[in-house]
Amino acid sequence: MSPARGSGASRPSGAARARAQAGEKPPSAAQLLGFSGAGFAPRRLALYVPLFLLGAVVGVAGSLVQAAWFPGGLLLALVAAVGVFTGSGRLAGARGGAVASVAGWMAAVILLTTTRPEGDFVFAAGGGSYLFLLGGMALAVMCATIWRPSPGDG
Repeated sequence: MSPARGSGASRPSGAARARAQAGEKPPSAAQLLGFSGAGFAPRRLALYVPLFLLGAVVGVAGSLVQAAWFPGGLLLALVAAVGVFTGSGRLAGARGGAVASVAGWMAAVILLTTTRPEGDFVFAAGGGSYLFLLGGMALAVMCATIWRPSPGDG
């Protein structure tokens, strides 16, 4: 007996059905991140570490700029972050480049949200700070998941 249509069972997408009919396996997480089918690639990791640090630097700079020049600084910080995320993916030629810079950006921004024992903090409780935090995280997730290599890459 076949399951009913509304039973919640997921149906494969058109691309997944086409791959299944052609006998292809879906790409693994390692392949999506840019690691070869053979596994660990030290050259790729050597590229991801500087991209992580670049994302962290952009996160720190954006945290300071967005508060200094409110409407323009916020837009500048978010545009710079998106530029680094998409540029990292293009430079690495894989989604892993974007993920590396996103991870650096998020690590820096999350560390800057914590207060120190002296009571100091970088982010004030204001609309601009929340827009930078939440908007930046939403843009980061979009850049890391939507990015695809262009036909000329690879």
